[in-house]
Amino acid sequence: MSRPAEVREVLVIRKPKREEQNPMRQTMAWTLAASLLAAAPLAAQSPDDVARLLEEPAVKAALEAARAGEPQTLADQARFCEIPAPPFQEAARGAALKQAFEALGLKNVRVDRAGNVLGDRPGRNPRPRLVIAGHLDTVFPEGTDVRVRREGNVLKGPGIGDDCRGLAVLVAVARALERAGVETEGTITFVADVGEEGLGDLRGMKELFDVTLKGEVDRFVSIDGTGISLVRVAVGSHRYRVTFKGPGGHSFGAFGLANPIHALGRAVAKIAEFQVPATPKTTFNVGRIGGGTSVNSIPFEAWMEVDMRSSDPKALAAVDADFQRAIDQAVAEENRRWNHPGMVSAVKELVGNRPAGNTPADAPIVTTALAVARALGHSVSPGEGSTDANYPMSLGIPAITVGGGGRGRGAHSLDEQFDATDSWLGTQWVTLLAIALAQAGGAVP
Repeated sequence: MSRPAEVREVLVIRKPKREEQNPMRQTMAWTLAASLLAAAPLAAQSPDDVARLLEEPAVKAALEAARAGEPQTLADQARFCEIPAPPFQEAARGAALKQAFEALGLKNVRVDRAGNVLGDRPGRNPRPRLVIAGHLDTVFPEGTDVRVRREGNVLKGPGIGDDCRGLAVLVAVARALERAGVETEGTITFVADVGEEGLGDLRGMKELFDVTLKGEVDRFVSIDGTGISLVRVAVGSHRYRVTFKGPGGHSFGAFGLANPIHALGRAVAKIAEFQVPATPKTTFNVGRIGGGTSVNSIPFEAWMEVDMRSSDPKALAAVDADFQRAIDQAVAEENRRWNHPGMVSAVKELVGNRPAGNTPADAPIVTTALAVARALGHSVSPGEGSTDANYPMSLGIPAITVGGGGRGRGAHSLDEQFDATDSWLGTQWVTLLAIALAQAGGAVP
């Protein structure tokens, strides 16, 4: 429930130990509280509010800590990245984040059923609760060489930007707030989550919002990738694994049997001819295929994995319907070719379902993020993407995804690189955003 419009929230300096207390520090804390009491509106921070926020000693100290701590942030980025985190095997990297959360003094550090690592930074009140997250997993399989090389300002290694940068900034924000002694009105929960990539199917987010913190999250920020960027539109996706089956046999002796791989080929050809809208951007891709026993065997099984995406649920449903027809027609044509009705069959398994959606352009979480960017001298145009924020958006929870600074290249490739030139600007941007979002009173509508 939203609080009355006339209520204002405050940010204060964390109360010093008794031996550290003095009238000057107490006066600074009360001055900071009083100025923000007048400045912070209920639902969002305006550009003027954020500009005033930047003048406060605690906020200045936090931003300076973010900048001064960038060498440690980059060291963390490389360290986390050198801990393998293949799909569904994020536990070792998660343990490192759990240790980092505990070292920073976060409260109630825990690992939930899915493997998400959580740590709380309590505010003056439990709500509003802001969740900031970075994902633990990578797209790279077990056995990938994940050593990080540094050449000048450039870090090189699989996953160094996506999302080792997000994890490092997640820790850096908690460190900056602690070093500056910032105390927010609401609670901030830091989350290193599982299952963002590939067939992880956002299992970490689904567990977080459906079970671990069900009904407790007022706004959500995912740190994913590089640059000073903002995503407010969720690109949804349907992912299928299709298995074609038949009796199989010798390529010469059993010639004339319907062939599962031929059926697969017919299906791929049909998919390749799909016509999809350019706006909203809608895509399709056959990403992997496999099957067969030998070059001289009619296969008994073949499979493929297909990805379809759009930010528009209707467009996504339309291309999905085309896909369903393509599979059915390909099977029927292969059986008819050899006059063997029903010999080849296909099983379509939905292995990934990311909901499409958006956080409105005028939502307080978006306008606050833009105000923060502007106050720090950045020009940001909200865009679209497929991230952890998809799931909370689908639940109606205000959610965005932001970049962690620096410049990335080659995401999802073995040659991924991160240019750390002025990367501290990204750490500052997320730090100030966290402070601003933890100040807005009540649940953001």
